[in-house]
Amino acid sequence: MIEEVSRPKIAVLDYGIGNLRSAQKALDVSGANAVLTDDADTITAADGVVLPGVGAFGACMNALRRSRLDSLVHDVIEADTPFMGICVGMQMLFDGSDESPDVAGLGIMPGRIRWLSDSVKRPQMQWNRIAVSKPDLDGAGEMTRALLDGLDGQWTYFVHSLSAEPTACTVATVDYGGPVTAAVARQRVFATQFHPEKSATAGLNLLARFVNFCSTATRSENSTSTI
Repeated sequence: MIEEVSRPKIAVLDYGIGNLRSAQKALDVSGANAVLTDDADTITAADGVVLPGVGAFGACMNALRRSRLDSLVHDVIEADTPFMGICVGMQMLFDGSDESPDVAGLGIMPGRIRWLSDSVKRPQMQWNRIAVSKPDLDGAGEMTRALLDGLDGQWTYFVHSLSAEPTACTVATVDYGGPVTAAVARQRVFATQFHPEKSATAGLNLLARFVNFCSTATRSENSTSTI
């Protein structure tokens, strides 16, 4: 666990929908100084940013836009700030969702959110075992490699009726009537369909790796900066 003096500040985006404090509390337990906030200065100055989400895609996207946080998501990602999306927070990173066809997503990840197969019970509301995909991890980025370490074979908790269609960004899946996207990644963006904050030790370990990466990345960038 990270020492108190070096706890990185993680901004959990507060757009007024769902139980956002559960992610904040789990990040605190995992070593962060996590703050639930919609303040632009706090978010852009954070060592890492987390976008949780529960409920309907359209309602979440509309709430994010009403809070004017959608543009900040793009800003922090373009600034290479470590970023994590959780559940619908992962889905919002895509172009759009079949759940709310008229509502555009953030367009950070290519592809679309699709309904789970008609052959399975919806929602998937259960623990399921992660299978880490075998992408070219040398090209996946250092944060992706760090967060995937130890995730393969772990049991994590899902509550969802839709998920991302498999793309080049898919780095982990679960078996639920066939492969279902469980995690996606691109550069310093990592997002999960499952809830790390509800996934016991496996989930807290994943959050701790994210917190540690934020701390390490900040120290490294500070040491190479010039006045």
